[in-house]
Amino acid sequence: MFSLQTIFGKGDKFYGLLEASAESARSSAKALIELLSTPATQQSLEKFKQARRREKNLFAQISEELVNTFVTVLDREDIEALNNALYKIPKVVEKFAERYTLAVGRIGDVDFTSRAAMLEQACEVLEQMVGLLRKGMDLDKIKKLNDQLQTIEAEADRQILELYREAYANESDPIRYLVKKDLFEILEKAIDRCRDAGNVVYHIALKNS
Repeated sequence: MFSLQTIFGKGDKFYGLLEASAESARSSAKALIELLSTPATQQSLEKFKQARRREKNLFAQISEELVNTFVTVLDREDIEALNNALYKIPKVVEKFAERYTLAVGRIGDVDFTSRAAMLEQACEVLEQMVGLLRKGMDLDKIKKLNDQLQTIEAEADRQILELYREAYANESDPIRYLVKKDLFEILEKAIDRCRDAGNVVYHIALKNS
């Protein structure tokens, strides 16, 4: 016969899996910073593929554990929602990296570093938020971190408008314009995915406070 402690101990593993998923998202953002500072002839997608494989494995493991675990520390739908939100971040980052390596010869002088740094910052904030779920869900701390994510996302929106303004005024090559637009919008989407995951964490904390 299982004790309640044993049953809840099994449910507790979701914290570790979700934390690992958030760390994987941050690793993909860090890999992007490294890619952008690497000469085109030395660029590799291997770190993105590794992060993506790890995220897929974690996603599958969390989904499987939801089926097999009788008692969970968080509501099942909340675990599933956060699992889905975290899963999407490395996927979008890898998409950017793939397209960037294909187009770097055409837009090699375009600086994506500042926006990639914003993405890394968003992933770091999100990782802190996920970590707080295990530590009692301090609603004030989680709200402050979520506000930081919203600020980063708003700045990304502002910068994409600046990109459009500059491109409309100065870009004469339509193909180059479309490639730039596509890449910047993928980066913005990755930041949006961090915001979405942060909103899920905040919703969980709000519901359990």
